[in-house]
Amino acid sequence: MNGSVIENELQNAIHQLPLSQQQQVLEYVRSLPANSLRGVPGASLLRFADTIEADDLERIKQAIEDACEKVNENEW
Repeated sequence: MNGSVIENELQNAIHQLPLSQQQQVLEYVRSLPANSLRGVPGASLLRFADTIEADDLERIKQAIEDACEKVNENEW
C-alpha cells in the first residue's frame, strides 16, 4: 500500500467519525512523532550498575540457559 492510498483511506475513515473522535485522531497523530524518539542516554543508567546481587544474576543466567536456549522443532 503506498502513501497516497493510506492517506485516502484515512481521510475516508476520519470523515465518517463524529467531530469529537476526529479530534482524538488528530491528537493521537500529533503525538506520534514525539513518541518515536524517546530514550535514555546510557550514561544515566550507570547508577544501576552492580545493583543486582551476584547470586541473583547467576540464577537469572541459569534460567535463561535452561529455558531460552532450547529449540522445540515441533513448535512451528
